[in-house]
Amino acid sequence: MSNANTMRVITQNALGGPEVLELKEVERPLPRPNEVLVRVRAAGLNPTDWKHRAGGGLLGAPPFVLGWDVSGTVEAVGIGVVTFAPGDEVFGMLPYPYGHGSHAEYVIAPVRALWHKPADVGHVEAGALPLVSLTAWQALVETAGLQAGQRVLIHAAAGGVGHVAVQIAKERGAYVIGTASAGKHGFLRELGADEVIDYRETDFTEAVKDVDVVLDTLGGDTSVDSLRVLRPGGIVVSILPVGSREFYDEAERLGVRAVRMLVDADRAGMRAIAGLIEAGKLRATIAGTFPLADAAEAHRLGDTGRTTGKLVLTVD
Repeated sequence: MSNANTMRVITQNALGGPEVLELKEVERPLPRPNEVLVRVRAAGLNPTDWKHRAGGGLLGAPPFVLGWDVSGTVEAVGIGVVTFAPGDEVFGMLPYPYGHGSHAEYVIAPVRALWHKPADVGHVEAGALPLVSLTAWQALVETAGLQAGQRVLIHAAAGGVGHVAVQIAKERGAYVIGTASAGKHGFLRELGADEVIDYRETDFTEAVKDVDVVLDTLGGDTSVDSLRVLRPGGIVVSILPVGSREFYDEAERLGVRAVRMLVDADRAGMRAIAGLIEAGKLRATIAGTFPLADAAEAHRLGDTGRTTGKLVLTVD
């Protein structure tokens, strides 16, 4: 265990496979004005973590500590913080992409990235939800303006973002179609999906028509193909921020909208998500939990792309 001035973190000095991850002891930071120091109890893992571990992505060259999801207890507050006090249980997403660092015993967070953790969920579930929930909320509600009675197609609906998006779309009163392998169809129906498509057996462009909104969690050809299942004026929101110009050109040709977005840390979004959790409308499915020291094992599982729901690191 670290002493009062240090903390353990999962860091890396090179890009590569899970074996590049190391447990190290570093100096514990102090919160600046409008920041809080959070004692991490649980921190979700997301595909962006393994992508950045392997390829650097938006963070450039290591060393760095990954992790954007956090649930824990406020340890200390900086000057001017009035929303939280030491001892408060909080959860949230650190600013994406450059606010990373929650795969550690402690992390600094801007006060506006956090909200009060709902009392009736544990840290593991709270730590699993922020990034995927904000992504789905910002895509479906804020960007697409999803309304009751609309039809929405969610790709990879059993994944981290997907399984949360199904629940948010149902709560909005939408008709939800999800793509997933056959073994995950029962899981999606339990979450409320109205229709489920086995992407291995069925071409979604032939099985789906006249949808108002598509949530594209896959990118590549899926982004462009998704435009063809929209009704006129419909929208594809892709959470993969880069790709070919064809996505926009084809949307213009078809008379539909094409948007690429990145999730953004947001207190109002976290409050909305906390409200859904408290109302029993949103829950995380946990694919596995791992102690902080076993982060590489969690990354190995994440690399398979086969998990249902979320992987979470726990910190004693």
